[in-house]
Amino acid sequence: MEKPSMGDKIKRKLSLPKMVGLEDENKVRGNWSGRLDFFLSCIGYAVGLGNIWRFPYICYRNGGGAFLIPYCIFLLLCGMPLVFLEIAYGQFCSQSPTGVWKLSPMFKGIGWGMVIVSGIVCIYYNIIITWTLYYLLMSFQAVLPWSHCNNDWNDENCALWHKRSPNATNHTHQGPLDPLLDGAGVVRLMGNLTANSSASYWMHYGVDGTNSTNVTIQRESPSEQYWQNHVLELSEGIENIGPIRWQLLLCLIFAWVMIFLCLCKGVKSSGKVVYVTATFPYLVLIILLVRGVTLPGSMEGIKYYLIPKWEKLLSFKVWAEAAGQIFYSVGAAWGAMITFASYNRFQNNCLRDAIIVPLLNEGTSIFAGFVIFSIIGFMAQETGRTVDAVITQGPGLAFVVYPGALAKLPISPMWAVLFFLMLLTVGVDSQFGMFETMTSAFVDEYPHFLRKRKTLFIAATCFVQFLLGIVIVTKGGIYILQIMDWYSSTYSLMVFSFMECIVVAYVYGVDRFYEDIELMIGRKPPILYKYSWLFVTPAVILFIFVATFFQHESVTYGDYHYPAWAIVLGWLLALCSILPIPGIMILKIVREKGPILQRIKKLCRPAVDWGPVPTKFREQYYESLSPARRQWLREFHPEMKFTVNQLEDEGIMMKPLKPNDSLHDKPASVPHEEKALIQGQQECNNV
Repeated sequence: MEKPSMGDKIKRKLSLPKMVGLEDENKVRGNWSGRLDFFLSCIGYAVGLGNIWRFPYICYRNGGGAFLIPYCIFLLLCGMPLVFLEIAYGQFCSQSPTGVWKLSPMFKGIGWGMVIVSGIVCIYYNIIITWTLYYLLMSFQAVLPWSHCNNDWNDENCALWHKRSPNATNHTHQGPLDPLLDGAGVVRLMGNLTANSSASYWMHYGVDGTNSTNVTIQRESPSEQYWQNHVLELSEGIENIGPIRWQLLLCLIFAWVMIFLCLCKGVKSSGKVVYVTATFPYLVLIILLVRGVTLPGSMEGIKYYLIPKWEKLLSFKVWAEAAGQIFYSVGAAWGAMITFASYNRFQNNCLRDAIIVPLLNEGTSIFAGFVIFSIIGFMAQETGRTVDAVITQGPGLAFVVYPGALAKLPISPMWAVLFFLMLLTVGVDSQFGMFETMTSAFVDEYPHFLRKRKTLFIAATCFVQFLLGIVIVTKGGIYILQIMDWYSSTYSLMVFSFMECIVVAYVYGVDRFYEDIELMIGRKPPILYKYSWLFVTPAVILFIFVATFFQHESVTYGDYHYPAWAIVLGWLLALCSILPIPGIMILKIVREKGPILQRIKKLCRPAVDWGPVPTKFREQYYESLSPARRQWLREFHPEMKFTVNQLEDEGIMMKPLKPNDSLHDKPASVPHEEKALIQGQQECNNV
């Protein structure tokens, strides 16, 4: 049988019917190109740097395996309901965190608060990506620069751990250490060194051959000195910011260029990038785990991680920290989940996604713990220290402990490259979510000006954020970053999530919201979500807020204590994202007409343009409204006589119709660029 020619194949393909759903439902904002785009974006956003350096530390500090019990409980009671809430109403109305509050315009300040938090965090989060880029570039060397003390930035306090005989009880060494060097170079001991440990002792490598006696040694590892003395060139405090570190400035420029290139086309470009950035960390984690469990001492680290310390469950602080970790884990209340969901097709199964994303995120945190503690167990054996003396939190874990451990592995540059590539992809994914939250909000608020110039607007936003971040790549920049991280989102996230639950469940109405979800997915969600939004989740959030408030401590960086003015600056930073809530409430009430109670009642109800964007679903939504809701439309919007289903490509404006106009007719007087986003009062008049 003769094979078909290339021309026949092309004709056959052209004759095939087009696949349904390839075109965007939302002609205004667009949609994800595929379902996996949204799913991987949520996973990439939720699985962030906190999974690598915060969760394992918090887990160990609060009872190891026992900590997983309250963590899983709060994930079910708080994390999963919040994720479902945000994905559901974001998908329902296809709006950014500011636009979704058409469901109750009085509370639009919640959305702007989310945008402000995302904007602040974007500034310093890209600094962490900057550090990661720098370490990644420095890993392409035969000998890692943080593996020894023979560098310009090392001082007399630089030291390496060497194991000693377990039978020894005391060791004193004076003089040259040439026979004990392990490739670090020929250096000399500075003074006397005495250790009274039966496990190990410090071999202190000075940077010159000068001997002195009776010197008190402040021991620092090469990786710590590389971080403090070379990468940061750390100043004495926030009072002394110092000059810009030009190496970090170049990496910061590259980081923002990378973010722009990935987001310049919105979700159409970022949705493709996440296929790599969201999956690559799992590949690296698996490789590092296989290598980690084969290292000597790795099992001890894993035991520290998993063996429950049941007495810890009696501590109020453990339960409070487990609940607080939820906000860092699932990514709720930041606005990114709402933004991602707003690009979904209307009938996407958001219930399925809201279950899988938090569970996969929790699983990633637990899995990352095995990787991390296997390496820390190895580090503890190499240094002769206990596991709890090795592990630390935050940047110190990622840029001091891990590099130090990786430097001791065979072919250490390869492992360093893999590790920092993983950190880079994890960080970039989270940055995508926060940055898209910020830009989408402004584009949706000012569509006529920004929508056609979105790429230019993204470029301008990247440039502004870059300028704001320059101060953090100075010698004292990390002191500023610590303030921003300490205060910017600690209380804001809890306020936002608490008010989300209250507004949706009580002001908008949880039963009405259930009907909205049913319109999207074809069935009502489990009844447990209803009672979670009404009672359980708000109560848990209130508990977290109170616990966090009473346990709050002023910002510190290591042993450095901030001056009073810096702490005040931190609290102002925390307030700047919360103040829009009462501020916008007052502004909207002042601008509204009528008696004060009438204004408040009207602003608490959904706006007339609240609802699905696609025409056919908007019609279904209006038909699903109860007579009481239609009566409300007639009561509060008597001036509006509008059609039920008009949302066209450019249309955001509402134009009144004459009383005799057909329900489905477009007003002849409305120009094409102002086609209506209009609901039908004529149907209201028939009630």
